Amino acid sequence: MKKPTVLELKRKKGARLAMLTAYDFPTARLVAEAGVDLILVGDSLGMVVLGYDSTVPVTMDDMVHHTRAARRGAPDAFLIADMPFLSYASPEQALQSAARLMKDARADAVKLEGGAEVVPVVETLVKAGVPVLGHVGLTPQTASALGGYRLQGKDDEGARRIVEGAVALENAGCWGVVLELVPAELAKLVTDRIGIPTIGIGAGAHCDGQVLVFHDVVGLFSGFTPTFVKRYAEAGNAIRDALKRYAEEVRSGTFPGREQSFTINGEVLKRLYGI
Repeated sequence: MKKPTVLELKRKKGARLAMLTAYDFPTARLVAEAGVDLILVGDSLGMVVLGYDSTVPVTMDDMVHHTRAARRGAPDAFLIADMPFLSYASPEQALQSAARLMKDARADAVKLEGGAEVVPVVETLVKAGVPVLGHVGLTPQTASALGGYRLQGKDDEGARRIVEGAVALENAGCWGVVLELVPAELAKLVTDRIGIPTIGIGAGAHCDGQVLVFHDVVGLFSGFTPTFVKRYAEAGNAIRDALKRYAEEVRSGTFPGREQSFTINGEVLKRLYGI
């Protein structure tokens, strides 16, 4: 699949873009081979891969490390890297963080959370030539300030903040906006209001694209699965069963068998015994 340019992505209104997360070499390779349009190295790796209870502890070193691995697995994919918590508190810091993700880790774009409040950061990045994907609605890095992992935009104030935030991000130069955990009707309003693609996660079917966490989609993550996730496989169960059979065969002596073993010339063996 030919990697799209940022300009082409901006024009993909109604294109039904498919995005998945990937945090390492083998996963990114699988996602790319499946023909998924966009790969996100999300800071969700903090919970899914590193075992934290939120995305807050994820560091820039973590993001660079995992983005590099994903890039090696999907060298021709459009790869987006999350800016971790407190890595873009100022435009100057954001430039330094984005430089690491794009120059060192070879991401094609960065994603950051927030609406109107991050406009100065977005404008600085875009002016420097950094493609930016915005993110409004539930913003996991600041979920505690939003009352936890809850549906956003249910009241007038919340809905207005999301709409105005998405518009502000478009005006600041974002090529797209993620809408997370917002009512489907509100997501449609935002999608109709702005001229850049919306990518939904728990935001209904009216967005221009959808994104989910890889481990949720294939059933690898044994923790809480959000209600908006559709599991397309139960790979975790299959892997667990395979590992159980392996352990049983090792203990019973049936692994390794002859087909997993190598032989040596008998004469060599005789000489060795004669030493």
